[in-house]
Amino acid sequence: QVQLVESGGGLMQPGGSLRLSCAASDRAFKGYFVGWFRQAPGKEREFVAGVSMGVSTLYADSVNDRATISRDNTKNLVFLQLNRLKPDDTGVYYCASRLAVASSLPQQFEYWGQGTQVTVSS
Repeated sequence: QVQLVESGGGLMQPGGSLRLSCAASDRAFKGYFVGWFRQAPGKEREFVAGVSMGVSTLYADSVNDRATISRDNTKNLVFLQLNRLKPDDTGVYYCASRLAVASSLPQQFEYWGQGTQVTVSS
């Protein structure tokens, strides 16, 4: 069974930090590039960050100096740390995976989680 499950969302304070987790089944993880996307109300889904099996990383310019993505290949986990949160970081955050090759295009990802809501507000 292919599964990606996100956790760690919630209400966050501006200026604070979040750490999201993505737990994946073997079929969606081993050998796969895993990315985080987010979607704000009324906006298109956008790439945030991604990490390969060999732990090469890719970041969107909008979060490049605030985000860290990592993965634990022994536990099929991927993490997204986002610092200095802004209200514009609000949205549903999705974990997704695609075989081998890095990409920032959502249409190129095969498997998706259900998403976790992040709201940044005081």
